[in-house]
Amino acid sequence: MRAVVQRVTSASVTVDGEIVGEMTSPGLLVYLGVTHTDGPDDADWMARKIWTLRILPDEQSASDIGAPVLVVSQFTLYGDARKGRRPTWEAAAPAPVSEPLYDAVCGALTDLGARVARGVFGARMRVASVNDGPFTVLLDR
Repeated sequence: MRAVVQRVTSASVTVDGEIVGEMTSPGLLVYLGVTHTDGPDDADWMARKIWTLRILPDEQSASDIGAPVLVVSQFTLYGDARKGRRPTWEAAAPAPVSEPLYDAVCGALTDLGARVARGVFGARMRVASVNDGPFTVLLDR
């Protein structure tokens, strides 16, 4: 499981011109990718890592200040462009595997106390964000 975590002051996700997920206060924008070997333990680990990662101002975590988290599914985190000019997506798990794990990460974050906003799994989304920094971290399990 991979996540790109960005420190943002605001972010939103739209599908077909309609806002489906939004955070209007500083927090974390998370792009989450799932591979074939991921399971429930990976989802729990990732949620805890995201929630307690000290990348907000003054080395605080989202859990320290109750910052919101916007989670967007992102199979392209497992794209491989080492050969040729066209990436392959073979390492990305198919929807029947990845969607339940995406839901599990969002659910685990909620269980930890996070205010979670979400994209729409599998939809063509437009993500808008105002980065705070820029500050971006790659998490890989």
